Amino acid sequence: MSLSKTTRDHEEIRRWAKSRGAVPTEVASTHKKDEPGILRFHFPNAPGEKDNNLREIPWDAFFEKFDENKLELVYQEKTAEGERSNFNKLVHAEESSPSGKSSTKSKSAGSKQSTKAGKESDPDDDEDIEDDEEEE
Repeated sequence: MSLSKTTRDHEEIRRWAKSRGAVPTEVASTHKKDEPGILRFHFPNAPGEKDNNLREIPWDAFFEKFDENKLELVYQEKTAEGERSNFNKLVHAEESSPSGKSSTKSKSAGSKQSTKAGKESDPDDDEDIEDDEEEE
């Protein structure tokens, strides 16, 4: 098992993403006017990673929506095998722990998203986060 971490810290999120070549994106068909749509990270250098539905957005727009929707990033540094992991999931803060507070570490089974060849991410497995207003 590898450990997953949860954070709301913008610098920690930016560091994790940039160290993996990930860029902040939105699902193109979900944005409204000047607001970003569903947020995701895109790993353009990962093998087989071609998703034409993702549109890169500035970090400021990403974090604005991230904060407005009270999101947290659940992520892994390494897989159970010790490889660098691209596993990540954007969740509402209240979903990550019963108290709604950020937890520092939790156990997670291995990652489907790895930089190791042959272990590509499945874009259909990612859970996308939409505006809270749309859910109500």
